[in-house]
Amino acid sequence: MTVKRMDNIGIVVENLDAAIEFFSELGLSLEGRMPIEGEWAGRVTGVRDQRVEIAMMRTPDGHSRLELSRFDAPAIASDHRTAPVNSLGYLRAMFTVVDLEDTLERLKKLGATVVDEVVKYQDTYRLCYIRGVEGILIGLAQELEHPRPQ
Repeated sequence: MTVKRMDNIGIVVENLDAAIEFFSELGLSLEGRMPIEGEWAGRVTGVRDQRVEIAMMRTPDGHSRLELSRFDAPAIASDHRTAPVNSLGYLRAMFTVVDLEDTLERLKKLGATVVDEVVKYQDTYRLCYIRGVEGILIGLAQELEHPRPQ
């Protein structure tokens, strides 16, 4: 085995405060926020002379993290936020939620919209894709409960 665990998924945003608010409403907690710059950072990412502010968000179960990054320098190279789901290299994060309808209502107040519709997958999940803060694509899934055999 090579991978021990996944540490985080990163998303670049324009408005770090709005992204933190959105993902906090989804249930993630802010673990820390800090500037990242220096020669070492450019050697890791291949983007020299970068000045970035990051916010690390942790999922409620404590097993996953989301790194939100706002680049102050250099200028943003491209914008994929509204690309359709069949775009090469497109990233989306999916979260399991307790109550899909409640989650959608709370996130709609922050500008989220359902991409198409909420669907039922077999007897396992209710799920949908939404466009969240800054148009970022996010999947939401609610596990369906099954009656226990008696």
